[in-house]
Amino acid sequence: MRVCLISTEIFAWNKYGGFGRATRLIGRELIKKGIEVFAVVPRRAGQKELEILDGIKVFGFPSYNPLFAKKLFRDCNADIYHSQEPSFSTFLAMGEMPQRIHLITSRDPKFFKDWFNELMHPSYSKIQVLGNFLFEDNFLVKKSLRSSNGVFCAAKFLNEKVLKKYRLKSEVPFLPTPVEIPKRKLAKSETPTVCYLGRLDRRKRPELFFRLAESFPDVKFIASGRGRDTNYEKYLRKKYSGLKNLIITGFINQFENNKISEILEKSWVLVNTAVREGLPNSFLEALAHKCALLSSLNPENVTERFGYFAKNGSFEEGLKILLENNSWENKGELGRNYVQENYELEYSIEKHIGIYNKMLNGNGNAVN
Repeated sequence: MRVCLISTEIFAWNKYGGFGRATRLIGRELIKKGIEVFAVVPRRAGQKELEILDGIKVFGFPSYNPLFAKKLFRDCNADIYHSQEPSFSTFLAMGEMPQRIHLITSRDPKFFKDWFNELMHPSYSKIQVLGNFLFEDNFLVKKSLRSSNGVFCAAKFLNEKVLKKYRLKSEVPFLPTPVEIPKRKLAKSETPTVCYLGRLDRRKRPELFFRLAESFPDVKFIASGRGRDTNYEKYLRKKYSGLKNLIITGFINQFENNKISEILEKSWVLVNTAVREGLPNSFLEALAHKCALLSSLNPENVTERFGYFAKNGSFEEGLKILLENNSWENKGELGRNYVQENYELEYSIEKHIGIYNKMLNGNGNAVN
């Protein structure tokens, strides 16, 4: 079996987002099962047209010339083309290889208000957001999704949103993002420890996390990540570097070492301060490490169920409640069970392979 993963990134070459992490993790695990895996992504600085990453043959096309991807889809000659969020690349793959199976996992479907939020709080620039919108959300993308062999959502709560956005008639099946759950016994820090995993970008509002560190001097705070806007990151570091209870680690590559897992293992609470998200990988990874959640977002009700939902930005109140009488501990335990039941790595990969085999055996139905 030959599978081509289509994505806007693959967690390498200075592009480290949720789509890219999911794409790389799925590809790596499929290869362990004996499947030949390709990926087609926009080429980043320092990336060659063909690279090998964890055994995945990664083809990169110039971002200024996406039509070049048509040749790459031919070169892959895959049995299945699986988009990790629909994009213009999905349209090109379907047009170039029409007789093959084309599947789509929707990870973060956006309506106009979501794109407007992105525009008002850009990671890098408003031009970049507009470029993303044109590549990921034009009418050809919508047409391609409706013509694909199968559409799935990476989280159960996205089903309704995908149905509405793309005007689909039938329920969108759940195809979970794989999450690695530590098999070792976790050793939590004896000192209250709170962490932040994400980019230090305005849309993520990391300054709210740093203000929490100011308000809780007896709690240890760890921020892992870096910003696309280097000036904004420098501003944050300069303003908050004097806090003795705050550690800013910079970017940590989860595919090269276990430091993120070690941070989560010690942490009691994961804080997410973003303006908007789908269901972040960091939520699931934190729950897998028995961390409670503290966020003003509540996708799939996981924050409310396994932490504190700061509806009105009440992060200080939420942290006090989670730390009081160690209430975070039970929340984290329940969260780990939830991830184990719904997102565990082996379970997720087997679901992917089962769908691939079903489609190749002619048992799959087109979306429309």
